[in-house]
Amino acid sequence: MTEPTPRQPDHDIDPRFLERRSPRAFSGEALPEAELLRMIEAARWAPSSYNSQPWRFLYALRGDAHWDTFFGLLVPGNQKWVANTGALLFLVSNGRMKVGDELKPSYSHSLDTGAASLAFQLQAIRQGWHAHGMTGFDQARAPAVLNLPEHHRVEAAYAVGRAIPWDQLSDEQRAREQPNGRRPITDFTHAGPFPARD
Repeated sequence: MTEPTPRQPDHDIDPRFLERRSPRAFSGEALPEAELLRMIEAARWAPSSYNSQPWRFLYALRGDAHWDTFFGLLVPGNQKWVANTGALLFLVSNGRMKVGDELKPSYSHSLDTGAASLAFQLQAIRQGWHAHGMTGFDQARAPAVLNLPEHHRVEAAYAVGRAIPWDQLSDEQRAREQPNGRRPITDFTHAGPFPARD
């Protein structure tokens, strides 16, 4: 199987957006904590309503005291490939924000945390790693296992590791690692309101 054609955007954009993908074939290389913290530092600078910064990163490095707990929250299908990553994270958002001296509901906490997620993933790419986001975890057990405070919500789990280069993948891995495409922007972009429905 030949190396896949690079993703092609319909409009000229920074190539880092095309390089961001979610591989499942990882090398098993350990992720140094300092490298992970650089990725989280990038997330720190994401925009948020009232500068509330509602994101919370909970992490475990492979082999540390928290790894088995985090790993145990994942569904079996994700556990198979996550075992070769260097870190597991749970990204949590705080549904309350401080406005003046009051704590108020945050309308945009999930959106703001999503912005931090993308910053985190793009920084990972810049450092030569990949972050694979997933919702395939035990969503019922996660809040208690992660000791979430009131008004906090688990948004997603992430596995971070060094992707295996294309020329070192098995045929089976290559079939799974083909970069996926995207719908054209005409499918989800409209000038003005939504089109009238029949």
